[in-house]
Amino acid sequence: MDAATLEMVLTAYDETFQDALGASHGEATAHAEGLTAAAMLLAAVSGVEDAAARAEVEKINPRARLAAA
Repeated sequence: MDAATLEMVLTAYDETFQDALGASHGEATAHAEGLTAAAMLLAAVSGVEDAAARAEVEKINPRARLAAA
């Protein structure tokens, strides 16, 4: 995944995670929603299947990457 795509995936995750928290969802639900949004974006921009996009997003661990930033 190139740097621009990674940035978009991380942004999709973070915005969805924050929106879910703002809607009074728990962290686990917010995390799951963030992963789903990031995977949907990755599938759309890269053309990979949904399951492969989800696996790739889980592999890059956006929550940990954003926490380290």
